Parts: sequence; C-alpha cells; structure tokens
Amino acid sequence: MQLYNTFISSASYRVRIALNLKGVAYEYVSVNPLKGDNLKPEYLSVNPQGLIPTLVDGQNTLTQSLAIMEYLEETHPEPPLLPADPVGRARVRALSLVPACEMHPVYTPRVRQYLANELGLDQETSIAFGGHWIGLGFGTLESQLKDSPHTGTFCHGDRLTLADVCLVPQLFIARVVQADVSPYPTLLRIEEACLALPEFKAAHPDNQPDAPADD
Repeated sequence: MQLYNTFISSASYRVRIALNLKGVAYEYVSVNPLKGDNLKPEYLSVNPQGLIPTLVDGQNTLTQSLAIMEYLEETHPEPPLLPADPVGRARVRALSLVPACEMHPVYTPRVRQYLANELGLDQETSIAFGGHWIGLGFGTLESQLKDSPHTGTFCHGDRLTLADVCLVPQLFIARVVQADVSPYPTLLRIEEACLALPEFKAAHPDNQPDAPADD
C-alpha cells in the first residue's frame, strides 16, 4: 500500500492518522504541492486531479481523503472509526464534514495562490479571508460539541472516530495560517487527548520524512 502525500497537507494528515489507528502499514510517497510535485506528469498519471492524498492499494487507486478513510473503515473494520448506531454514525460524519468539506477546501494552497496571483489580495487580506471561514467552522464545532451529552473524551464519546481524525489536522493547519484557536476550549481539550496517542504523534507533520529539518 502506498500513500502519496506530504507533511504539510491536512488531508494527508487525516489519512495518516486513520492508517495508524487501523494498524495498516504503508509506503510514504512524498508529493509536495508547494514544490509543484502534484502537477508533474508522473503524479498526474496516478491522480489526474493533481490533489493529495492518493492511496494505492494493489490495483486500486483511491482519491479524496474522506473516501479513502471510508474505504479503510470497510476493508479494515477494527478498530471502528464510526459508531455502530445510525444516529451516531450520522453525527460523526456531520462533525467530520465541517473541517473536511467546509473549512479545508476554501483555504488550500491553490486557493491562497489564486487569491494572491489572480485577485491580487495582499497577505493580510488573504489571512483575514481564511480566518473568517476558519472561525465559522470552529465556532460551529465548538457549539455542537461543548454541551452535547454525546461528547466525551473525544468528539463522540470516549472512543476515537473520524470526527477526531478530521478535527486535529484542521487545528494544526489553522495555526499554520495564523488563525486564533483560543476561543474553542472544547476543541482544544479533544485535540490534547488525541495528540497524547502514539498514532496521532506518528502522523504529525513534524514527524514525516519530507518535513523540513529546521521547521
């Protein structure tokens, strides 16, 4: 199994966490969009969309992080990252979609490059743009989690789910783009519990083979 990914990508980060939690070994193949690796012919032959991550499992090539994690859930069901009951599964999926689909896509490197190069936004305005959407997403998650009887040590009770796997990388990338995460104590408490686990530590961007040594 090969994972085409890079240290700084939050989508890659969440798939690494899921692979680690499932105990699935994989080969790390570095594709750094900041260096244009994702637009080179050799990678486009793997993923024509030019996005990361991509998981290659034998003859099967899988793209989009949420689809990859659902695939892992179905092919490696233990430990489960979705609750057994339909309502719980719906709640976890909804919590996962906020960072993965409402926050992450609007401030990826290619979006930031478009804002700067095509729309002429300066860095301060671009940061404000990202901060707006980051704040909306984290504010939503904080309000959903802080008083819910379904919230425990983690986003859904005391067992890890896809919601935690999606939350932690988004908090990481928020700090990278200088967003203030201090107004979200419930999210930070859950993040702390997750980052204490070896599977999350091993997946952290700082611990990847393509992470800059001086970063």
